[in-house]
Amino acid sequence: MKTYVYVDGFNLYYGCLKGTSYKWLDLSHLCKLLLPQSTIAQIRYFTALVKARPTDPQQPVRQQTYLRALNTLPNLSIHLGAFLSHTVRMASANPPPATVEVIKTEEKGSDVNLASWLLIDAFTHQFDVAAIITNDSDLKLPIDYVINTLNKPVYILNPQKRPSQELLKIKSKFIQIRAGVLQSSQFPTSLADSIGTFHKPLGW
Repeated sequence: MKTYVYVDGFNLYYGCLKGTSYKWLDLSHLCKLLLPQSTIAQIRYFTALVKARPTDPQQPVRQQTYLRALNTLPNLSIHLGAFLSHTVRMASANPPPATVEVIKTEEKGSDVNLASWLLIDAFTHQFDVAAIITNDSDLKLPIDYVINTLNKPVYILNPQKRPSQELLKIKSKFIQIRAGVLQSSQFPTSLADSIGTFHKPLGW
């Protein structure tokens, strides 16, 4: 079955990669292990570029190195959203004062981009089966539409310990992403592209 895979990058990261040694993840190999009966024709990876923080100034460098690794995969495309930061006033947990100013950071665009490409590819018959790495209930409507209106099966590859109760209501096959599969799906420590050789970030 010709399969397109849609990866919610931040849901994957915070669901099963953060705090582990599995961040140098080869998504192509991961998909082959999770979907052994499928022909993985395309992987669409959705994320946003992070910004340096005082507590972690090297975060953007590590992310760019990982995106460079993903770009070595011939059947993978990267789709970028954006981070928006702004100052807002919010209620304090321990008043007084009753409110405090905080810097709120929001990732915008990835969910919409993923839903849009899923529907575009489904309408134009690019795949027989879709697989989505996510546990985000905001994607329930487009997934349900592809299954029940366009009559195309969708697998949900869950990166979190507990599946979304909303997504469980959809007639979809759930596959849990477990640590053993992540461990078996790591890029080599060193990779090469048209620019040259680069390496897995230290600490990963």
